[in-house]
Amino acid sequence: MARFYLRPTAFVDTPIGFDGEVTRLAGGLLWHSAYELIERHEGRASKRLVPVSEAGSLPDEVQAIVARLAAPRVPLTLGTRTIRFDQSQVAAILNVTPDSFSDGGATYGDPEAAAEAGVRMAGEGAAFVDVGGESTRPKGEPVWAGDEVARVVPVIERLARAGVAISIDTRKAEVMEAALAAGAGIVNDVSALLHDDRALDIVVRAGCPVVLMHAGDPNDLHERTLGPDPLLQVYDWLEARVATVEAAGVPRAKIIVDPGIGFGKTIADNLALLNGLALFQGLGCPLMLGASRKRMIGALSNEAPADQRLGGSVALALNGAMLGAQILRVHDVPETVQALRVWRGLRDQALTSA
Repeated sequence: MARFYLRPTAFVDTPIGFDGEVTRLAGGLLWHSAYELIERHEGRASKRLVPVSEAGSLPDEVQAIVARLAAPRVPLTLGTRTIRFDQSQVAAILNVTPDSFSDGGATYGDPEAAAEAGVRMAGEGAAFVDVGGESTRPKGEPVWAGDEVARVVPVIERLARAGVAISIDTRKAEVMEAALAAGAGIVNDVSALLHDDRALDIVVRAGCPVVLMHAGDPNDLHERTLGPDPLLQVYDWLEARVATVEAAGVPRAKIIVDPGIGFGKTIADNLALLNGLALFQGLGCPLMLGASRKRMIGALSNEAPADQRLGGSVALALNGAMLGAQILRVHDVPETVQALRVWRGLRDQALTSA
């Protein structure tokens, strides 16, 4: 039986003057004039371009994807804060670990300094701050849940008192519970709620948004499990995981998907995912992209170390925005926010001068 996928393509600067020929992507700043229709049958994939004006001729089983591609993403409400997805938002990375690959130890053991850094990043334009107490780098040392709680909760409490929106980056149910009680509003789980048997129930009972990320294996995040078509394989995996989490009681509007750049993937895999990123909009969920300072940037730029990957990080963030990513998870907040504001200016000018 054939399986179909749709990737938005042939983006245009403005919809003005193209009535019936373009459609808006996920209620955001992008309009496209065609779909790449991918048909996979017995392990072989074929592709063809279909103009937006001919979307009605697509197979019946594809029409649901067409609708999800066009549907605006529902804003997230976190207490008194509302995070809208009509344009790309920035999530600031705040590691409170001694061994994270890019900034390990910068604020480790000093909750006050960590919270000050988080408040600063919120002031620089981050929609929310993603707090993590365990490094997920290759060969990173596992952290006991109690130690992870001790690292993150004092920081989250301070950030919450300052009015900062917070996500907790963890795959442990005990840490999720403690972080949510301390003031976090989103769970960001690199194992997509598969590492800990209690994690899904915690999220369902909390009624909070959750980020489901693709990785090689819930317990070995960097084991490579992908075959020759990583884009479709990651899409299928996320589609199945979203369906499971939704069936358990988490509304699709509160599920965020992340293709997991750098987790169990080669450089070629990562590039395929980044080039095909718009495909994931077919899941109907906000899309998070976390490519900041990743090893692939160094591999493509003379092995630049993690603290010298700003240019590559901003380039990947902008590429993500131009393919519809609603959330960009980054280390370098002011530089990314500035780049997005300039890009937004280009989009606004195109609309007003058409």
